[in-house]
Amino acid sequence: MPVTIRPATLADLPGLHAVIERAYRGETARRGWTHEADLIETPRTNLQTLSAIVEDSAQVLLSAWDGSTAIGCVNVANLGGGTAYLGLLCIDPLRQARGLGRQLIAAAEAHAGNVFGCTHIEMKVIEERRRLIDYYVRRGYAETGERRDFPIPLDPPLFMTVLAKPLV
Repeated sequence: MPVTIRPATLADLPGLHAVIERAYRGETARRGWTHEADLIETPRTNLQTLSAIVEDSAQVLLSAWDGSTAIGCVNVANLGGGTAYLGLLCIDPLRQARGLGRQLIAAAEAHAGNVFGCTHIEMKVIEERRRLIDYYVRRGYAETGERRDFPIPLDPPLFMTVLAKPLV
């Protein structure tokens, strides 16, 4: 069955939340290659945060489906000034490395350009996740040289590498 990519609805969020947590945290995440399980133990997100994304006209949570099963998502936000933000990209760990990440990135970039009218897109990746940064570089993103604090205080602290890509 072909994968369907579409904007998430509030009704989709429980299934998507489960995919996000499986992809980013815990033992299940370690079955994939994009996890943060060795760096962070707290939940990646919650239903309230996901609901706020879905209800915000300046954002979209694009969701990937195999029939009625949620298998991935990506968040795109219009930051204004022609800049979009790509985040929360995840694929169910057992379905990674099959091209779905590329499909979700392409859908996110198309939404940012065609719907939000943005001319470039940026993202942040934990700097210790070099393999993931390299993946995005292969997708046309470039490291900007900017480094930002991780949004949650941790000991030891984590830092984010900012990557960007023109959309035109």
